Amino acid sequence: MAGFGNIRKGRRDAVENLEYTEGGDCPRCGGEAQSSTMKGYLMCVGCNHEWADPDYVEESERMPPPTYRQDAEMIEEFKKDIASGSLAGVLGVDSNLSEEQEASLGRLEDKWMSGMKGHFNTATEDRKPLMISFDDDDNIVSTEVAALTIVANEFDGGEEIRLEYPGKGTEFYEFNVADPNGWRKGRNAADTARSIANVINTNSNLVYATLEGVRISLELRDEKLKAASLVLFVDDPGGTDIVAEKNGVVLDARDVRDFEDYRSVVELVLEDGIISPSEDQLLWSMRQQLGIDDVYHIQMVMEICGDKALKECTGCGNMAPLYPEYAAWYCQSCEAWC
Repeated sequence: MAGFGNIRKGRRDAVENLEYTEGGDCPRCGGEAQSSTMKGYLMCVGCNHEWADPDYVEESERMPPPTYRQDAEMIEEFKKDIASGSLAGVLGVDSNLSEEQEASLGRLEDKWMSGMKGHFNTATEDRKPLMISFDDDDNIVSTEVAALTIVANEFDGGEEIRLEYPGKGTEFYEFNVADPNGWRKGRNAADTARSIANVINTNSNLVYATLEGVRISLELRDEKLKAASLVLFVDDPGGTDIVAEKNGVVLDARDVRDFEDYRSVVELVLEDGIISPSEDQLLWSMRQQLGIDDVYHIQMVMEICGDKALKECTGCGNMAPLYPEYAAWYCQSCEAWC
């Protein structure tokens, strides 16, 4: 049993080390206390037990409240750091700006701040609302490609918004709460516009929608997409409740009044050299409104774009070439006239 002697001796040493000694400081063994490595705590010399120092008083230093003078000094220090570093001369550091520079700064600030107010979810959408381009005079170039405006709030059913892009298909948004792509009628025109903007931002792969009162501004989602190729069409059979606009031209068959109005729309449609199905429907409605025949329409198309104008086939989506002698487009894939 000699082998168990060391075990028993170790137990006795442990008992002696942990046994309580009256008159000491440690609450566990009664040993003497010394300062701990933690502020406000004591540590036992014998068993290394730590406990809160009952006599410790925390000293809190109250910081002086900030003043306008301190803020001004910090701003001035920041300006000095910028002016002396690699950002010296950056716009806004120098206070002696001309009226033109002040106006440019105002436009820039309005664009940046307004661009961040769109109704979109930054957690799920890869949006870059601050993509700003400038012209040669440092003026901001608008990124808007089209717009929708709610002119009345008396929707009675059948209203539809279409967004098309050649080769990417058509997106349909209609006045229908039950449809995933549907929007609802609000208490006023602004509420309806907000519903339309939210539906477009949630479902569209082509554009972002930014709400400005009753006006919905549309911007392209992808830099590779061309603004001229985007098609915006509104079908409003009951009356004029919603109006589409692109490049300052109102896309409403009921608003066209003469041949010059029609020509402006044809020029807008042929900006990319392609007539989409919705554009074709819009032009047909305008011709019915003005009494323009197809022959005159083809003549106008050739004056603007020559015989290079293409029409997107409604059957297969391919581009059909124009045959001027027949005053129509022919799709080789479908072997049918468009």
